Amino acid sequence: MNIHGLEKLLDPKRIALIGVTINPNSVGGKVLSNLIGGAYRGVVYPVNPVSEAIMGVPCYPDLDSLPRVPDLAMVCTPADKVPGTVEKCGQIGIKGVIVMSAGFEESGAEGRELAGKLREVLDRYPGMRMLGPNCLGIVVPGIKLNASFAPGLPGEGGVAFISQSGALVTSVLDWAREKKIGFSSFVSIGNAMDVDFADLIDYFGEDDKTDSIIMYIESIKDARKFMTASRAFARTKPLIVYKAGRFPGSAAVAASHTGAMVSEDSVYDAAFRRAGMARVLNIGEIFDCVELVGRNRFPGGPRLGILTNAGGPGVMAVDTLMELGGRLAELDPSSIDALGSFLPPFWSGTNPVDILGDANSRRYEKAAGVILADGGVDALLVILTPQAMTDADKVALRIGKLSASTRKPVLAAWLGGESIRGSMVHLAEEGVATYDTPEQAVRAFMTLVDYADNLEDLYETPRDILADFSGEQESMRQRFLSMMPDDERTLSEPESKELLELYDIGVAKPMICRSREEAADAALKMGFPVVLKVHSPRITHKTEVGGVEVGIASSESLEMAWDRIMRTVSERAPEAEVEGISVQPMLQTGEGTEMILGARRDPVFGSVIMAGSGGVAAEIWGDKALGLPPLNEHLADRMLRSLKVFPLLDGFRGRPPVDLEQLKRVMMRFSYLISDNPEIVEMDVNPLLCTSDQVTALDARIVVRPGPGQERSYAHLALRPYPVEYVTRKMLPDSTEVLLRPIKPEDEPMWLEMLGSCSRESIYSRFGFFYNWANHEAAARYCYIDYDREIAIVAEVSEEAGKHIHAIGRLIADPDLRTVEYAILVDDRWQNRGLGSMVTEYCEEIAGRWGLSRIVAQTTVDNTRMIHLFESRGYTVTRDSSSGEVRVRKDLTT
Repeated sequence: MNIHGLEKLLDPKRIALIGVTINPNSVGGKVLSNLIGGAYRGVVYPVNPVSEAIMGVPCYPDLDSLPRVPDLAMVCTPADKVPGTVEKCGQIGIKGVIVMSAGFEESGAEGRELAGKLREVLDRYPGMRMLGPNCLGIVVPGIKLNASFAPGLPGEGGVAFISQSGALVTSVLDWAREKKIGFSSFVSIGNAMDVDFADLIDYFGEDDKTDSIIMYIESIKDARKFMTASRAFARTKPLIVYKAGRFPGSAAVAASHTGAMVSEDSVYDAAFRRAGMARVLNIGEIFDCVELVGRNRFPGGPRLGILTNAGGPGVMAVDTLMELGGRLAELDPSSIDALGSFLPPFWSGTNPVDILGDANSRRYEKAAGVILADGGVDALLVILTPQAMTDADKVALRIGKLSASTRKPVLAAWLGGESIRGSMVHLAEEGVATYDTPEQAVRAFMTLVDYADNLEDLYETPRDILADFSGEQESMRQRFLSMMPDDERTLSEPESKELLELYDIGVAKPMICRSREEAADAALKMGFPVVLKVHSPRITHKTEVGGVEVGIASSESLEMAWDRIMRTVSERAPEAEVEGISVQPMLQTGEGTEMILGARRDPVFGSVIMAGSGGVAAEIWGDKALGLPPLNEHLADRMLRSLKVFPLLDGFRGRPPVDLEQLKRVMMRFSYLISDNPEIVEMDVNPLLCTSDQVTALDARIVVRPGPGQERSYAHLALRPYPVEYVTRKMLPDSTEVLLRPIKPEDEPMWLEMLGSCSRESIYSRFGFFYNWANHEAAARYCYIDYDREIAIVAEVSEEAGKHIHAIGRLIADPDLRTVEYAILVDDRWQNRGLGSMVTEYCEEIAGRWGLSRIVAQTTVDNTRMIHLFESRGYTVTRDSSSGEVRVRKDLTT
């Protein structure tokens, strides 16, 4: 499994340790001690020019003296020797390097210069992958490999831990041994000059021994790569993240409301949610999550059953559960009756199930069994407080055995000190996640619930709300470019609103006036009342300098308002060049709600969309939701429903609801505006007035910055938007017009309809088994895709009964983007009409445009129609008579 060339790093057979000394307490000494003392079955070559042997292991004077080329070189030399050492590794063909040495970017100007030299070396050897520098190393329990200077080796398990902090790795390792939790790998990435989080996520995504990943992140360099890898992994396995540096000590002064409201941490939070990850907010929660994830038990929902021998701790657990949005499970009446048949008369009679302080181990076991058998319970928290009648050891043994018999997570909160430590060891040995307090247990449980909720939310099918534009997007783009200045500046309000209008977003049109008389004439034509706003490229927040007058109902009041604006602005912003005053109709806001819609360019994740409560107090309320463009209907709806102002939008206490469908369309169009125009660095639409029948931008401002041509498509976005360049129309031999286009989430109903029309034989030929496709989860897997790595081309035909999909060709590239796997399904009624050939030919064209080397596919020996199609298109066909499989391949570079 050589994903991204990482096999030599994470599964090496021969290791060279460069820079090791006779000092057993040096970094190299600790690493060598771990390598030879941990039962690692590979070969270790210590490299030291002056020592004959270290710790009894013969040394080699240099890399040229090694008997065979190692898979992995571990570099523990001083920083200034690292570039030359890594150069030599590349020259002799070593493919994996771990640089443990510090003294690079983190060490000032001299370190940055060394880092530059090291990057140049890596560029000369593209087949060599490097972990670090400034890292602790790796630990792979499955092969007894501790290639780090952290002591000890944990047991084998399904959790991969990736961290930018080496110290945290040592802490988790020490804790894991005590808790008897197993891991598939520990990886300390240090400065992540070469191998980064995304590479490792892809690797562990293909690793059968890894069931989940926990990450400690300080920074991310390539957001698109990170998001693509994370979304692919989180679809099938939990991905839990802790982000350090949530509250930076300083921030640049923002040029807009959006800039002020969108913090670095809130952007990371939005990205983690969009990728389907679960986030923990403190180091303690990392340990708590590992406790549960390491047992490979994941709740099926948020409904928690609580069993306790004391009322107070049960209430504490409920408080935390409610605070975090969980649900206290409602026990079925039959469960209540079953519990009542053996519990004392004064038991709680409901969940939490308080079985009283004299509960013995048998009472605990019987009560836990009833709760776990209840269909309305997703997980069970067992709380024990040490009381005179309590035998904690016996309770632990009984609960441990019960946990082993169920797939539902069982969590234990054993409150107390030394008297219950031994029983907690029993629980850990039986695979029960154990905590010191009920709150810790509930928080760990809710982290996994959040992961499930994020995935469910992410893959909920959006309704097909059209966000089409009246104009052509290319002409819209050209009009925007015609507004571009030579350097960064703020577009005027009329220019900003013109751009909104191009994207079919309603605006209150302003007219720029240079005199009172011109303004009075404009107001008469528009009709009173009107709004006056100062027009100056130097003034961002007009209300703060007295530059806005509203509710002007006559020519006389307009003249006085004009004078007030000019006077106040000259006093509060004397340096500003006032070019005039804009006049626009005054829209009645009494039955409407003021929102803000904004965008900001984040240095890591690129353009970010914000929606929230608007108006002059937008920053005070801080009611906002962030999303990564582009948005679809479901993502826009999800953002709105997370706002505190949503009840007002939805209709509150007799107040009419706003037009939510139109608001979502505006949000989608706004996200396309941001996606199409990478030169936008900040943008505000504030206020965006939302009423029951219209959504109108009352004010808008855009900060633009000219930039060079981008190296890759939509490089300013963390997610690849819908690839409209792959939409085309073609004709079948019988003159039927077919729309070939990439699949989108809104296609789920048509996808289900098409599979429903296919025979069992066609389904088997496509999937290799009788696939249970008739459910949302299956459809989401095929309709929600990351267009950077995967694409499905649907053949859509418009018929009298509406639009229908009759064929789907799918391309899935490997993480290294060299080989792409192809599969196709054609509706039985549309076979033998040339549709399969049309889709296959177009998918080959797309694979070529991606720059992939080869296309491969797999089918069965009885699928003669598909085999003939591949043979006719020049594929190499290999039949395996014993398994009945047929594998095909076509090189795209010849």
